Amino acid sequence: MADLDSIVAEIAHDMRGITERGHVADYIPPLACVDPGKFGIAVIDAGGGAHVAGDADEAFSIQSLSKVFGLTLALTLEGSALWSRVRQEPSGSAFNSIVQLESEHGIPRNPFINAGAIVISDILVSHLGRMGARQALLDFARAQSGAPEGLYIDENMAQQERETGFRNAALANYMRTFGNIRNPIDDTLDLYFHQCALTMSCRQLAGIGGYLMTGGVDLHTGRMVTSVPNTRTIMALMMMCGHYDGSGAFAIRVGLPGKSGVGGGILAIAPGLASVAVWSPGLNAQGNSLLGTLALEKLVQKTGWSVFNPFPLSVQKIT
Repeated sequence: MADLDSIVAEIAHDMRGITERGHVADYIPPLACVDPGKFGIAVIDAGGGAHVAGDADEAFSIQSLSKVFGLTLALTLEGSALWSRVRQEPSGSAFNSIVQLESEHGIPRNPFINAGAIVISDILVSHLGRMGARQALLDFARAQSGAPEGLYIDENMAQQERETGFRNAALANYMRTFGNIRNPIDDTLDLYFHQCALTMSCRQLAGIGGYLMTGGVDLHTGRMVTSVPNTRTIMALMMMCGHYDGSGAFAIRVGLPGKSGVGGGILAIAPGLASVAVWSPGLNAQGNSLLGTLALEKLVQKTGWSVFNPFPLSVQKIT
């Protein structure tokens, strides 16, 4: 089998030749300006080695990918009590839908749809305060990336999120009527918008995902970031809910826990083997990266890393 450097280089080469690249998100002005020709891929292996190709070192807005990191902090602070305020089930609806909240008494289906992530932000604000929670998310991302330089919260993006976030405000206010938002709406939404404005490269994103690959262990220090049960829970939710109403198709095509963002990034985890980040800003009809999904499908075909592979993943390890 070819080594990982050759595999990621071949995938990046193949992606360059594809003309159908989807459509960039345009409801937030800065996202509408991103070049759809961009493509990056980064694989961090279990030994901490980086295998990158394409635009892997160019920073982009990770958007909803940040919900994974917010959930990690909230689970570590709140524990299983968190699940009284947000469920663990696929929604089957669009990421910003308000429909289910009425029939389900203001309890979001999962922490990766917008309503659920807003509840997670509310929990973090309760524990850490508005500015403290923002700084904790940034510090967490920088520490886990292994390469913090150039990883930041884009204040202009956060402002644009706020100015266009009418539906998110509606979700928060509606959940407040059920008592499921407990801080001032502005404080909770401020954290949510700043979280979505986290900006980093594929290399950094794959580095952050290392703690999920290792069962909660920081690849760089060997210290526990969060518990093994927490990482299991997060990856299960990524598999079931990480691509919204496209999660089932992603599980079939790729077979790895994954989380997407409308900035065109996807983080996927091969447990015990690799953390993978891809970025291509053109989206499919479900709002997930078109080429990013295809690239991950090709990666799994070449490595056998699907969790549904009939052979143990440990025998699929490659260098």
